[in-house]
Amino acid sequence: MSDTLRDQLMGLGFKPAPKPERKNDGPRRDGRPQGKGGTGNAKPQGAGKGDHKPGERRGGHGHAGAGKPGPSRGPGQQGPRKPRSAEEMDLAKAYAIRAQKEKEERIETERLKQEEARQRREAKAKLEELLKDKGLNDEAADIARHFPYGGKIKRIYVTATQLTALNAGELGVVQLNGRYLLVTAELLAQAEAVFAASVALKVDPNAPAEEDPYADPQYQVPDDLVW
Repeated sequence: MSDTLRDQLMGLGFKPAPKPERKNDGPRRDGRPQGKGGTGNAKPQGAGKGDHKPGERRGGHGHAGAGKPGPSRGPGQQGPRKPRSAEEMDLAKAYAIRAQKEKEERIETERLKQEEARQRREAKAKLEELLKDKGLNDEAADIARHFPYGGKIKRIYVTATQLTALNAGELGVVQLNGRYLLVTAELLAQAEAVFAASVALKVDPNAPAEEDPYADPQYQVPDDLVW
């Protein structure tokens, strides 16, 4: 097209056709792709939205969440435990039941001990009130009367008259706060009803003599040895 014709067309409102862009026929001599304007910073064809970094997996239709990394386990963490078998579950249940039963037994044993201690305290208080100023112990008594009590051999000093009454069951011995009190048979029965463990010596007059060996005269102190 000559310049005259082009000038005429431009005068009529026509614009000149744009020049075609130069295509990148190949990589540059330095090995880098040639971009627009001859620079090497151009993105490769197809780069843009939806690009993926190396190592990433592309997600597809029907694969929701594909390519997402799973929960990482830190140091010292173990994988999911294997489900316990029915035998292991039954054994664990049996251990739990036995542990609970032993706990309840300990609690019940402790409760009974506390209840027994409370009852003993109350009984001793009643016994002390019952025997107050009613002991028949004589300071002038010089005859030792031995008897078994608490797994040991104990003794109480009585007079000759008291010894006869004691062996006949008319008197008895009660233990109170570490002391042995000589009391009447009637008071002995009351003390036994309040706190049976306090009865230290109770002679049955109808019992054979061999059942009370310490009532035998051989265990008594001879008169010539008493001073």
